[in-house]
Amino acid sequence: MLHRTLASAIRVMGVDTSLRSTGIGILDSAGSRMTPVYYGTVKNPPGRPLSACLVHLQDEIAKLIETHRPEAVAIEGIFFAKNAKTMMILSHARGAIIAQCARLGLPVYEYEPRRVKLAVAGTGAAQKEQVQKMVKALLALREEPQNDAADGLALAITHLHNRTALSALTTEPI
Repeated sequence: MLHRTLASAIRVMGVDTSLRSTGIGILDSAGSRMTPVYYGTVKNPPGRPLSACLVHLQDEIAKLIETHRPEAVAIEGIFFAKNAKTMMILSHARGAIIAQCARLGLPVYEYEPRRVKLAVAGTGAAQKEQVQKMVKALLALREEPQNDAADGLALAITHLHNRTALSALTTEPI
Protein backbone atom coordinates (compact mmCIF):
# COMPACT_ATOMS: atom_id res chain seq x y z
CA MET A 1 0.00 0.00 0.00
CA LEU A 2 1.29 3.46 -0.85
CA HIS A 3 1.43 5.96 1.98
CA ARG A 4 0.58 9.47 0.89
CA THR A 5 1.35 12.77 2.50
CA LEU A 6 -1.49 15.19 3.18
CA ALA A 7 -0.34 17.37 0.29
CA SER A 8 -0.39 14.47 -2.17
CA ALA A 9 -3.19 13.81 -4.58
CA ILE A 10 -6.34 12.03 -3.50
CA ARG A 11 -9.69 11.36 -5.18
CA VAL A 12 -12.83 11.51 -3.03
CA MET A 13 -16.45 10.67 -3.85
CA GLY A 14 -19.16 12.57 -1.98
CA VAL A 15 -22.59 10.94 -1.80
CA ASP A 16 -25.77 12.77 -0.79
CA THR A 17 -28.04 9.79 -0.32
CA SER A 18 -31.66 9.75 -1.40
CA LEU A 19 -33.84 6.99 -2.77
CA ARG A 20 -35.03 8.97 -5.80
CA SER A 21 -32.14 11.39 -6.52
CA THR A 22 -28.77 10.58 -4.96
CA GLY A 23 -26.22 13.33 -5.48
CA ILE A 24 -22.67 12.36 -6.45
CA GLY A 25 -19.57 14.54 -6.54
CA ILE A 26 -16.05 13.30 -7.25
CA LEU A 27 -13.07 15.58 -6.65
CA ASP A 28 -9.34 15.32 -7.09
CA SER A 29 -7.25 17.18 -4.57
CA ALA A 30 -3.57 17.99 -4.61
CA GLY A 31 -2.53 20.24 -1.76
CA SER A 32 -5.22 22.89 -1.44
CA ARG A 33 -6.37 22.61 -5.08
CA MET A 34 -9.65 20.76 -5.70
CA THR A 35 -10.63 19.73 -9.22
CA PRO A 36 -14.06 18.33 -10.13
CA VAL A 37 -13.86 14.97 -11.89
CA TYR A 38 -17.57 14.13 -12.05
CA TYR A 39 -20.85 15.31 -10.58
CA GLY A 40 -24.44 14.30 -11.18
CA THR A 41 -27.29 12.26 -9.77
CA VAL A 42 -28.43 8.67 -9.63
CA LYS A 43 -32.17 8.66 -10.31
CA ASN A 44 -34.88 6.15 -9.44
CA PRO A 45 -38.36 6.65 -10.93
CA PRO A 46 -41.29 7.07 -8.49
CA GLY A 47 -42.96 3.77 -9.42
CA ARG A 48 -39.89 1.56 -8.89
CA PRO A 49 -40.15 -0.70 -5.81
CA LEU A 50 -37.82 -0.07 -2.88
CA SER A 51 -35.79 -3.25 -3.43
CA ALA A 52 -35.21 -2.40 -7.11
CA CYS A 53 -34.21 1.16 -6.16
CA LEU A 54 -31.61 -0.14 -3.70
CA VAL A 55 -30.14 -2.53 -6.28
CA HIS A 56 -30.02 0.31 -8.82
CA LEU A 57 -28.21 2.57 -6.33
CA GLN A 58 -25.66 -0.15 -5.62
CA ASP A 59 -25.13 -0.85 -9.32
CA GLU A 60 -24.66 2.82 -10.21
CA ILE A 61 -22.30 3.44 -7.27
CA ALA A 62 -20.25 0.41 -8.35
CA LYS A 63 -20.04 1.76 -11.93
CA LEU A 64 -18.93 5.19 -10.72
CA ILE A 65 -16.31 3.66 -8.43
CA GLU A 66 -15.02 1.43 -11.21
CA THR A 67 -14.87 4.33 -13.67
CA HIS A 68 -13.42 7.03 -11.41
CA ARG A 69 -11.49 5.04 -8.78
CA PRO A 70 -11.99 7.22 -5.67
CA GLU A 71 -9.89 6.41 -2.62
CA ALA A 72 -12.50 7.41 -0.04
CA VAL A 73 -16.22 8.11 0.16
CA ALA A 74 -17.86 10.89 2.19
CA ILE A 75 -21.55 10.38 2.95
CA GLU A 76 -24.11 12.52 4.74
CA GLY A 77 -24.81 11.38 8.28
CA ILE A 78 -28.25 10.62 9.59
CA PHE A 79 -30.18 13.67 10.68
CA PHE A 80 -33.45 14.16 12.51
CA ALA A 81 -36.52 13.90 10.31
CA LYS A 82 -40.10 14.47 11.39
CA ASN A 83 -41.40 11.75 9.08
CA ALA A 84 -40.33 8.29 10.33
CA LYS A 85 -41.16 6.61 7.00
CA THR A 86 -38.91 9.03 5.10
CA MET A 87 -36.14 8.40 7.63
CA MET A 88 -36.43 4.63 7.20
CA ILE A 89 -36.29 4.85 3.40
CA LEU A 90 -33.24 7.14 3.59
CA SER A 91 -31.61 4.69 6.01
CA HIS A 92 -32.16 1.83 3.56
CA ALA A 93 -30.54 3.84 0.75
CA ARG A 94 -27.58 4.83 2.95
CA GLY A 95 -27.09 1.23 4.04
CA ALA A 96 -27.11 -0.02 0.45
CA ILE A 97 -24.51 2.56 -0.59
CA ILE A 98 -22.29 2.03 2.47
CA ALA A 99 -22.43 -1.75 1.93
CA GLN A 100 -21.49 -1.40 -1.74
CA CYS A 101 -18.54 0.87 -0.90
CA ALA A 102 -17.38 -1.61 1.76
CA ARG A 103 -17.76 -4.47 -0.72
CA LEU A 104 -15.46 -2.59 -3.09
CA GLY A 105 -12.92 -1.89 -0.36
CA LEU A 106 -13.47 1.85 0.08
CA PRO A 107 -13.46 3.59 3.45
CA VAL A 108 -16.63 5.59 4.09
CA TYR A 109 -16.62 8.73 6.24
CA GLU A 110 -19.80 10.27 7.62
CA TYR A 111 -20.43 14.00 8.02
CA GLU A 112 -23.37 15.72 9.70
CA PRO A 113 -25.32 18.09 7.42
CA ARG A 114 -24.47 21.12 9.61
CA ARG A 115 -20.77 20.29 9.39
CA VAL A 116 -20.97 20.12 5.58
CA LYS A 117 -22.75 23.47 5.38
CA LEU A 118 -20.21 25.01 7.75
CA ALA A 119 -17.27 23.68 5.72
CA VAL A 120 -18.64 24.95 2.41
CA ALA A 121 -20.72 28.03 3.21
CA GLY A 122 -19.25 29.16 6.53
CA THR A 123 -22.44 28.58 8.50
CA GLY A 124 -24.14 25.38 9.61
CA ALA A 125 -27.51 27.00 8.92
CA ALA A 126 -26.84 27.63 5.20
CA GLN A 127 -29.68 27.08 2.77
CA LYS A 128 -29.39 24.73 -0.24
CA GLU A 129 -29.00 27.70 -2.58
CA GLN A 130 -26.06 29.02 -0.54
CA VAL A 131 -24.36 25.63 -0.71
CA GLN A 132 -24.86 25.51 -4.48
CA LYS A 133 -23.37 28.99 -4.95
CA MET A 134 -20.37 28.25 -2.73
CA VAL A 135 -19.67 24.89 -4.41
CA LYS A 136 -19.73 26.70 -7.77
CA ALA A 137 -17.31 29.34 -6.46
CA LEU A 138 -14.95 26.95 -4.63
CA LEU A 139 -14.61 24.68 -7.66
CA ALA A 140 -14.72 27.45 -10.29
CA LEU A 141 -17.63 25.78 -12.08
CA ARG A 142 -19.28 27.55 -15.02
CA GLU A 143 -22.76 27.07 -13.58
CA GLU A 144 -24.33 25.98 -10.34
CA PRO A 145 -24.64 22.21 -10.12
CA GLN A 146 -28.06 20.65 -9.58
CA ASN A 147 -29.11 20.62 -5.90
CA ASP A 148 -28.26 16.98 -5.08
CA ALA A 149 -25.04 17.01 -7.11
CA ALA A 150 -23.96 20.18 -5.28
CA ASP A 151 -24.51 18.36 -1.98
CA GLY A 152 -22.39 15.44 -3.21
CA LEU A 153 -19.60 17.86 -4.14
CA ALA A 154 -20.00 19.63 -0.78
CA LEU A 155 -19.50 16.31 1.03
CA ALA A 156 -16.30 15.66 -0.93
CA ILE A 157 -15.08 19.19 -0.14
CA THR A 158 -15.83 18.65 3.55
CA HIS A 159 -13.84 15.43 3.58
CA LEU A 160 -10.89 17.09 1.88
CA HIS A 161 -11.00 19.97 4.40
CA ASN A 162 -10.98 17.44 7.24
CA ARG A 163 -8.08 15.27 6.06
CA THR A 164 -5.67 16.79 8.58
CA ALA A 165 -8.05 16.17 11.46
CA LEU A 166 -8.79 12.65 10.24
CA SER A 167 -5.13 11.74 10.03
CA ALA A 168 -4.63 12.92 13.62
CA LEU A 169 -7.51 10.84 14.97
CA THR A 170 -7.43 7.15 15.63
CA THR A 171 -11.06 6.69 14.66
CA GLU A 172 -11.93 4.42 11.77
CA PRO A 173 -14.30 5.21 8.92
CA ILE A 174 -17.82 3.82 9.24
